[in-house]
Amino acid sequence: MGKRVALVLAGCGVFDGSEIHEASAALVHLSRGGAEVKIFAPNIEQRDVVNHLKGSPTEEKRNVLVESARLARGNIQDLAELKASEFDAVIFPGGFGVAKNLCSWAVDGKNCTVNEHVNSTLQAFHSAKKPIGLCCISPVLVAKVFPGCEVTVGQDKNVDGRFPDAETASAIAELGCKHICKNVNESHVDKANKIVTTCAFMCKAPLHEIFDGIGTMVQEVLKLA
Repeated sequence: MGKRVALVLAGCGVFDGSEIHEASAALVHLSRGGAEVKIFAPNIEQRDVVNHLKGSPTEEKRNVLVESARLARGNIQDLAELKASEFDAVIFPGGFGVAKNLCSWAVDGKNCTVNEHVNSTLQAFHSAKKPIGLCCISPVLVAKVFPGCEVTVGQDKNVDGRFPDAETASAIAELGCKHICKNVNESHVDKANKIVTTCAFMCKAPLHEIFDGIGTMVQEVLKLA
């Protein structure tokens, strides 16, 4: 029997939802690892809708669950229905939707609030000692919910201009968590909390390196499951 993994999305599109390449990479690596995957998203309105061609917000209103259904090919459930008892692990791809829809990090930084269903999902898997995988900006979710945990969002300095959001590492440290510097093709395993993180698009890197890094995260999650 393959591991049962829940994948939580935050919309569709890097600037206002889930990062599509990260979500796809996670699904490919989970498939390769023989996992049985079910996809979830919160049934809430997006914080904003961004025109991805122009990079600017629009006046549109969109729903996170409906938009996430694009990535899930329609096979998706409301996050409120996720039961940790039915899964061996949970994974959160990144994208600005994590920082806008799953929590308020995009506006409030370390003072953010986490969506109630995201929070309860994280708490349920953590309490059951089941692994949680996160990439890109999504490690801020566990940094906020589990003070003292270890995560990576890449580097804590903008090395060679490849890590323009390196200040996120400092904000994570201010939450009482330990940031571990890692390269894009690596992941970090917090064994005590069963949290696995990788930086993905927090690093300006070739797509195949981001894909490989997400692969290490997925492999470690499946090992812990």
